[in-house]
Amino acid sequence: MASERSLIERIGKEIPSRGAGVLRLGIGDDAAVLRLHGKRDWVVTTDAFLEGVHFLAAHPPRMAGYKALARATSDLAAMGARPRYFWMSLALPPSRLGRWLSEFLRGMREAAVSFGLLLAGGDTTKCPSFGVNLTVLGRMAAGQPVLRSGARPGDLIAVSGKLGEAEFGLRLFQRGLYRKKDARKLLRRHLQPEPRLGLGEWLARTRMASAMIDISDGLSTDLAHLCEASRVGARIRAAKIPAVTIPAQWRRLDLDPLPLALHGGDDYELLFTVPRRRAVRLPKHWRGVPLTVIGETVREKTLTIVEASGLSRRLHPRGWDSFRQRG
Repeated sequence: MASERSLIERIGKEIPSRGAGVLRLGIGDDAAVLRLHGKRDWVVTTDAFLEGVHFLAAHPPRMAGYKALARATSDLAAMGARPRYFWMSLALPPSRLGRWLSEFLRGMREAAVSFGLLLAGGDTTKCPSFGVNLTVLGRMAAGQPVLRSGARPGDLIAVSGKLGEAEFGLRLFQRGLYRKKDARKLLRRHLQPEPRLGLGEWLARTRMASAMIDISDGLSTDLAHLCEASRVGARIRAAKIPAVTIPAQWRRLDLDPLPLALHGGDDYELLFTVPRRRAVRLPKHWRGVPLTVIGETVREKTLTIVEASGLSRRLHPRGWDSFRQRG
């Protein structure tokens, strides 16, 4: 069965995407890198957000609008770029032209103000189902873009924040528990994610990170993407992963924090590698955001997780992939 990665590789073989001049980096990373004028690089990414695929009809339209732009902008955080402009193409059914669209645009406006983005243009068309495609352009404030391909064997692997919170929120939503008062805070990471823009800039400016990716598809899948690009493997420790905390009143749902953290998507935290010589300068927190070392890269091109018991096993990517079912 096809995977998203195999489809990207197929497209890359058919259509030229690399060359000298303005285009410094084409497909294969979180975003493309352009050098237009001067010495600073521009970073550009595009992202689709489709009803029934990336969000549900029951999701509040205001939150859907916010999340659509947050998802796309997170790719800039993963490169260390500062957002500047975005373009939006809307596909709209007649049923979405009224109050629903007003609320969706309200949420997108809130995200644009929060991230420092200006709408530069786009397109609209009538369509049987709702979808939006976003192109976001950012500029490197300082330093070079951090690519997925910069990790070397022996680098430390670190993540920001807690993992699995967005997936936990999705599980609550799918079970119809989102209306309960004590679930609202837990749903925030699922409905209104915050891309780590400032942290990404800092990691690029200080050259702390040798490679970086945002955790949009789940730790297991995005770690595999980073390792594949860098031609390394990884060894991580289950006990070190900052997994979501399941409140006592929700433990009856029988959800295990570790699988949520490993395979849940939509966290939009940063996964990055740090050369050991720089590791002493990596803080435990950056402006209130926890930074946790969870393992190291290795020469063998396999992913391994060390359980709390000390036993090791292969870690298979089981995060989000719209072209294959998670197993």
